[in-house]
Amino acid sequence: MKTARFALAVLLAGTTASFAQDALDTDGDGLVSLAELQAVYADFAAEDFAQVDIDGDGLLNGDEMALATESGMIPTPE
Repeated sequence: MKTARFALAVLLAGTTASFAQDALDTDGDGLVSLAELQAVYADFAAEDFAQVDIDGDGLLNGDEMALATESGMIPTPE
């Protein structure tokens, strides 16, 4: 039973992160820029974006979005 709950939690976490990325990625390039993020969360600070942007390329990829949404740094869009 614990395995099923864990698998469900992993599936839901991935789905939530994917949903967040899809909702924020307005240009459809598969990445989320600071501008795209601030279009939804106007007060999201560039300093916070830099913390979430692990590879420092100025864009958030799927892994970075997953970590950011799971940690609560980026809320899931409604």
